[in-house]
Amino acid sequence: MKDLFETKSRPIPITKEMVREAYRKVRSNKGSAGVDEEDLNKFNENLSGNLYTIWNRMSSGSYFP
Repeated sequence: MKDLFETKSRPIPITKEMVREAYRKVRSNKGSAGVDEEDLNKFNENLSGNLYTIWNRMSSGSYFP
């Protein structure tokens, strides 16, 4: 029963380049506002800060979309 709650997988390190590439894909698809209702134009106003925040939260495991 103990094995049901153990994970055998390793976490995948999230790189800044992975976050940048994901942003490029969203931008190319003209992504719409997410759950936070922030559209791409608003996100771009502080692009480097926003991408850093997302990367930091994802890499630490504290990001929940």
